[in-house]
Amino acid sequence: MQIGVSSYSFSRLVRSGQMAQIEVIAKAAEMGFDAIEFSTIAVPEGKSLAAFAGDLRAEAARVGLPIVNYTIGADFLRGSGGDLQAEIARVQAEVDIAEILGVPGMRHDASSGWSKEHTGPRSFAAALPRLAAGCRAVTEYAAAKGIRTMVENHGFFCQESVRVEQLVTAVTHPNFGVLVDMGNFLCADDEPTAAVGRLMPYAFHCHAKDFHVKAGTEFSPGQGWFESRAGNYLRGAIIGHGNVPVLQCLKVMRRDGYDGVLSLEYEGIEDVLLGVQLGHDNLRRMVGMLDGR
Repeated sequence: MQIGVSSYSFSRLVRSGQMAQIEVIAKAAEMGFDAIEFSTIAVPEGKSLAAFAGDLRAEAARVGLPIVNYTIGADFLRGSGGDLQAEIARVQAEVDIAEILGVPGMRHDASSGWSKEHTGPRSFAAALPRLAAGCRAVTEYAAAKGIRTMVENHGFFCQESVRVEQLVTAVTHPNFGVLVDMGNFLCADDEPTAAVGRLMPYAFHCHAKDFHVKAGTEFSPGQGWFESRAGNYLRGAIIGHGNVPVLQCLKVMRRDGYDGVLSLEYEGIEDVLLGVQLGHDNLRRMVGMLDGR
């Protein structure tokens, strides 16, 4: 497996102005990563998204660090004012940005759930035909450009592995798969190793992520923590410092034949560069253990 990193890992530095997003590329290479992916591009003032995507591609080529994925938000229930066709068109326009970046894959969300105003059935099963239609329309458009599309186990409503599997099998398109994030399953209280095993047949890309976990029966830890769907407490962790069984998840990925990019996604409260570097080093050592090094 190649070890990549998501630009999201550096987002605190970018938002605070300590680092320009384009500078993340050289920093990632300096830290030893093999690839990078971009999550929600922070377009500089005076630039268009398309122009800045071209700048990012040129910088990645200069540094020698491939951009392997592009990640955006989407919501085929509530996005674009609830207009499904408008949301499909918006996400298809993001595929054009992925083409400028030169990436082989793009991840978009499916939905964060029904609006409060929705009066009909509010189940995932009720949403599934509409979500599948949206995902299928996007992936058909992307396939013509040679870009594979995927959803991630993300956003609570479509997060646990059973629901993600239901969506990908409902879309039934060879160009559509899953970005498997080993940590995100905990947001829906889904046990990570079993969930990874369920979704590996559909995996186009993978994330390594760790969380500290406290039971919801305990005292709320406060700032930096958030609640899972069942009310357990989670906080982003440096890879290897938290409660996600990262090594076992990697073993499942390797056993099931995954040999693509494994991107680190760090969202802890520690110093960003320290958290990303330690996560890289720990992840590199774990993958080395699988290889007998």
